[in-house]
Amino acid sequence: MKIYTKTGDKGTTALFGGTRVPKHHIRIDSYGTVDELSSHLGLMRDQQVDEHSREIVIKIQDRLFTLGAILATDPEKAVLKNGKERLNIPKISTEDIELLEQEIDRMNEALPPMTHFILPGGHQTVSVCHVARCVCRRAERLATALYEIEPFEEQVLQYLNRLSDYLFVLARKLSHDLQVKEVKWIPQKNS
Repeated sequence: MKIYTKTGDKGTTALFGGTRVPKHHIRIDSYGTVDELSSHLGLMRDQQVDEHSREIVIKIQDRLFTLGAILATDPEKAVLKNGKERLNIPKISTEDIELLEQEIDRMNEALPPMTHFILPGGHQTVSVCHVARCVCRRAERLATALYEIEPFEEQVLQYLNRLSDYLFVLARKLSHDLQVKEVKWIPQKNS
């Protein structure tokens, strides 16, 4: 497989289905941000993370590739002439979303209750997780904007929303595992 094709040298790229769009198109920005999120999750896996969390993150990265493929597909060309779907891969399912919910609940059971907002940081591993959470929120914002223009499976939006929650709770769990003190945000009072 040749890495460079030169077809994008004039600022356009092809969606699944062949439609060419500008590289700044919201669809490209959406799945590009999902790709960025997956890269941040890869960096997080390379930090001090327990094996179970590492395995869940690998599953999430797999689902993000699927999610990116959904976002990269021209809706007008999503179904082939023979009636089959262009993407012959499992879509984002209710079970994928439920896995994130189960993991959130499992981690939350072992954590002290949260009484304030928490400032990101305290350890590189925790900070990388918070960066991934913020990129996930950006991916969700972009996907939501795209959805308003050209709707796609709602599970994509649900998955991104739940994933950002998962990453927040995972950051708290990692702080707990690494014995890092969470710094509460307590607003200053006007004098």
